[in-house]
Amino acid sequence: MRTDSWQRAGHAKRLVVAGAIAGIVAGIVATAAQLALWWIFSDALPGILFRDARLAAAIVMGPGVLPPPATFDVGVMLVATVAHFALSIVYGIVLAPLVAALDARRGLLAGGVFGLALFVVNMYGFTIVFPWFDAARDWITAAAHVVFGVTAAGVCRHLSAR
Repeated sequence: MRTDSWQRAGHAKRLVVAGAIAGIVAGIVATAAQLALWWIFSDALPGILFRDARLAAAIVMGPGVLPPPATFDVGVMLVATVAHFALSIVYGIVLAPLVAALDARRGLLAGGVFGLALFVVNMYGFTIVFPWFDAARDWITAAAHVVFGVTAAGVCRHLSAR
């Protein structure tokens, strides 16, 4: 009996670690995908990147960092990066147990659905508290969230299977 509880605790710890790592990897991949989509489909770079960094940083720093111009600011970029990866880690940890029990194909599909659900939560739910995020509601942001979910699911599956 004691061995079984130790095994469950070890499995839960592995899922948390796998989820955290998956969140970091997926945060990087999703950001790269979003940058690529912005580069291909808009002429707004780098301004849109600086705008979105200010949106994320304002969660911690307050809405005082939002006013234009959306220019590069080291402090804003640092706070935005920390906020982005903190949320990515939390989301990866939430996703890990959901995909661990699924086969690879279903796990990736669940990751995509999870990413789409995150888009709805982040861009519609969080706007109740942080109304400035409505500026980021677009198909590129939705696609980046799906990329996040699929990537996180794939990394979680890979790490939890080891």
